[in-house]
Amino acid sequence: MLPRFNDVIHMLLIVCALCFSQQLLADVKLPTIDEQYVDIKVEDPKRDAGYVVGDILNRKVTITVKKPYQLIKESLPIVGYEHRYKGQVSGVELISIKSPSTKNDAGETYVLDLSYQVFKTGRAVKPAALNPEVLKMRNTAKKKQTVQYALPLFKFRISPLSVIGQVRLDREMYPFTPPLTLDSSPVIFKLKALAVVLALALLGLLYILGSRAWLPRMGAPFAKAFRDIKKMDDSPAGIKQAVTRVHTALNKTAGASLFNNNLAAFVAEKPAFALAKPAIEQFLGLSNQVFFADASQALKNNDPKAWLLKLCRTLRDCERGLVPDMAADGAKA
Repeated sequence: MLPRFNDVIHMLLIVCALCFSQQLLADVKLPTIDEQYVDIKVEDPKRDAGYVVGDILNRKVTITVKKPYQLIKESLPIVGYEHRYKGQVSGVELISIKSPSTKNDAGETYVLDLSYQVFKTGRAVKPAALNPEVLKMRNTAKKKQTVQYALPLFKFRISPLSVIGQVRLDREMYPFTPPLTLDSSPVIFKLKALAVVLALALLGLLYILGSRAWLPRMGAPFAKAFRDIKKMDDSPAGIKQAVTRVHTALNKTAGASLFNNNLAAFVAEKPAFALAKPAIEQFLGLSNQVFFADASQALKNNDPKAWLLKLCRTLRDCERGLVPDMAADGAKA
């Protein structure tokens, strides 16, 4: 059987009256506890401005309630409670609370880890505050006596996600807001690492292509011969001078006069020159043609100076312990 309309109205009135009475009971202002019975330490957020929607403010409150008073745990802040500041909804909500406690002879210590989240903003920077949570204590010696203690207020500012209209920075900047710094150490580390890699690459390139005696083994005989031949002309007299200069470098490297009959022994003693053995044989053939053949006969090589420079570059790579590019330097004399 369905309840009558008057009975439903009567039940709704009773529920509303109970809710209203509970609200009045919660809003009853109790006497403040004597400060000598409470020790408190508050760790507030490090900054008080620049918060936007979604930001979380962590607050840690360590409070010791001394005997004969005892904290009423039901008065601890409630997760999800909608806070107000100066009669307006602040847009800050308690999302987490942890309240471990330890007892001692003097009383009981509570460590309140409170996390608040900003979920509302406006068109401009607006003030807000973490709710001055009111904790209630019971006097165990006088059970009918109940007192309260309000946690200190923490004021801060909530910023909009975007700026609307013109803004005067000299008026809008909060003077106590510390500068927002970015951690540049990863970028600096990468830049230093890249600089080291670049320096090593340039050093390697200099070692391979350089003709000066800046680094160890860069001033060896064929590096000097390369520099000297570059200054010579390509006349018959200049070609003879260039061939003689290569002979000088070969003899200094071998420690004796180098010809076809002792070339194999030279390569066996200095295996770094093994790949260049065919090129050395070609040079010895060119030398024989320049000094001992009929001078009226043209040289087999169309540009002997360029070939001698390539040969010196090849032998320079060998004396530096590098692998010569025989494809580029394999022109026949």
